[in-house]
Amino acid sequence: MRAGALALVAVLVAAASAAWAQAPVEAARALVARYHEDPTALDRARDLLDAALAKERKVETMAMLSYVQFLIGDLRSTAEDKLAAYDRGREIGQRAVELAPRSHDAHLWFAINTARWGETKGILRSLFLLPTIRQELETLLELDPRSVRAHILAGNVLLEVPGFAGGDRAKAEEHLKKALEIDPRFTNARVDLARVYIADARYVDARRELQQVISETRPSVIADWTMKDAPRARKLLESIKDRK
Repeated sequence: MRAGALALVAVLVAAASAAWAQAPVEAARALVARYHEDPTALDRARDLLDAALAKERKVETMAMLSYVQFLIGDLRSTAEDKLAAYDRGREIGQRAVELAPRSHDAHLWFAINTARWGETKGILRSLFLLPTIRQELETLLELDPRSVRAHILAGNVLLEVPGFAGGDRAKAEEHLKKALEIDPRFTNARVDLARVYIADARYVDARRELQQVISETRPSVIADWTMKDAPRARKLLESIKDRK
């Protein structure tokens, strides 16, 4: 009887520890989900995750913090602030990858922050990062061939990189269409597909995609749609309004 009681206590303690470890990540995820409603949400999520990491290094916490750093970078107004946010995101993401080489989210946010840092720094000045990003993409699509964000990242890299370094708009289109096949309401992918069409002077196709983003009533990530995707779509639509 006593042994059974001790075993039960051990199970309850383990369960409580696991719940405590996940609590900061879940709380941060809830803040991220509504960052379009609360200007302080991302900073609060970052601080929460930083505090959790100061107590214990966990891959899930690192991956989530890397994601938050990416969002902070996207929303910062100056190149200096963006670079600082992405750089911290890729540093934390890389540490998560080292701890968990088979973690999809660790690889994802390390790769996305690295790519975003390079884009902000300047594509030609950041070509040295391409081997790392390509290796990360290969790993991501091996871990999850239906990773929407991995296909979007692949599409963006192939669109932005010059042809002499491996850029390929046809392959970029394939990846972005694959992302939309998996999740038609993931508006980030649709905006980037429109960018491929604009680069190819396919303005009718681009307008169709951009208008669909603006008209979306149930975006997969409402915060991103509100803060990033819909504004980008409107800006791109305005930029091609006189083109045929």
